[in-house]
Amino acid sequence: MKRFLLFTCLFLAMTAVSAAAGDGSWERVKKGGSLTIGLDDAFPPMGFRQADGKLAGFDIDAAEEVGKRLGIKINWQPTAWDGVMHSLNSKKFDCIWNGMTITDERAKEVAFTKPYIMDGQIAIVNFKEKRYKGLADLKKFKAGTQKGSSGLQAVKKLANAPTELKEYEDYPKALLDLEAGRIDVVVVDNVTGRDMIAKRPGKFRILPCMISKEPFGIAFRKDDADLRAKVQQTLDKMVKDGTMAKISRKWFAEDITNPKKF
Repeated sequence: MKRFLLFTCLFLAMTAVSAAAGDGSWERVKKGGSLTIGLDDAFPPMGFRQADGKLAGFDIDAAEEVGKRLGIKINWQPTAWDGVMHSLNSKKFDCIWNGMTITDERAKEVAFTKPYIMDGQIAIVNFKEKRYKGLADLKKFKAGTQKGSSGLQAVKKLANAPTELKEYEDYPKALLDLEAGRIDVVVVDNVTGRDMIAKRPGKFRILPCMISKEPFGIAFRKDDADLRAKVQQTLDKMVKDGTMAKISRKWFAEDITNPKKF
């Protein structure tokens, strides 16, 4: 009986220690001193390469601030977007932080933070295109979007299906085809689309109204709940103290990070 009681006490003690320790994901990152983040580095203004090759963008600034507050270094790992969740679950990096839309389908494979930006999908056409004044005018058209992006799902929400849908490695390649007349429309997320248009005034325009409304979140492996919680806590503090708003105004000229406005 005494042995049974001793065993029971030891078991309960070990269980309590295990519960207190959590899943160890944050401790692993903390001990290693760095957080490795997967991203598509051709996705302005969220994350992209400047002329000198350095990474810049809203997500870059936000993540670097999180790293600073947590006392860890941020390592960026560029990766192909159409296989980004597989790469995360294969442990090539610790999370995906790159304007990733939260969807029910993706949530089956990864665990998201709360939304940190509310975005949406838009349709871009050539500036001088006269056939299309709105989304309802899109008929007998060829569309393009990025492989693995939520733009693929947004196309399905249009009133009329395209006669052809081309998938590109990145949006700049899609815009080249749009400019050349090889496709009629590029479906892209709002923040990226507006950034690309601003850099090439007089070349493209956005059709009125968003195709969809989509929240951006940071994706983690489902087993890494502690790490996700630690990053979320830090982001919450950054929203509360105005840091996220400051970063947002730098890249979007307005604050689009306020959860109360989502």
